[in-house]
Amino acid sequence: MMRAAPDATAVCVSELLPGQRFDVVDDAEGWAWGFSAHDHYVGYVRSEHLRADAPTRTHRVVAPLALCFHRPDIKSEVAMTLPLNAEIAAERFDETFLRHRNGTFVHHRHAGAIEDFADDWVEIAEFFLGTPYRWGGRQRAGIDCSGLVQTALAACGHFVARDSDQQAASIGRDVRGKALQRGDFVFFPGHVGIMADGERLLHANAHWMTTLIEPLSEVVRRLNLPDGDAVTAVRRL
Repeated sequence: MMRAAPDATAVCVSELLPGQRFDVVDDAEGWAWGFSAHDHYVGYVRSEHLRADAPTRTHRVVAPLALCFHRPDIKSEVAMTLPLNAEIAAERFDETFLRHRNGTFVHHRHAGAIEDFADDWVEIAEFFLGTPYRWGGRQRAGIDCSGLVQTALAACGHFVARDSDQQAASIGRDVRGKALQRGDFVFFPGHVGIMADGERLLHANAHWMTTLIEPLSEVVRRLNLPDGDAVTAVRRL
């Protein structure tokens, strides 16, 4: 987790996934301060989680969660897990497995070539249905609203800003006032979701403390803003 201060109890502002680059500006007393290279988000991470000699990444996790086995056998014990979009250095071991640089084995259906991307971010976002809401989270263990958008788009090769207000100003084009369609991004004050179809919103939210699909009209009603207009922007790629 990237934190707002060099303290293990400080607020999590975002999350680095395995294999992602973090540019260090300062390093003191076990904490590195800097920014994540993919979105330039600033925060503190534990120095022990970083390494200067990281090998070139060759594959990206394409499953909601990839299992790393001790041996090239699906009946083997699981040594660790990797989240969607984690980047790894691996080589083909046989027709079924890749060998991770740490000596574990990843099934080839869980990881694709680093340059290969999905093409349906709604389908990717649906991987996270039921995932608990976690401020700053970007994986199945916990995710927030803008983290869901950023993660789903990254799996499709679109690298966007971290926060919902930044996303509202930069993703695609403005289509507010037009009929909503699957894949549109709908923004509210401090919140964002993805349209699952023309009427329902897929979003990670603190009201339900989970990621779910519900009618957009219910979200608008629940916000109940004084001016009656809860939607601040609609963007489309």
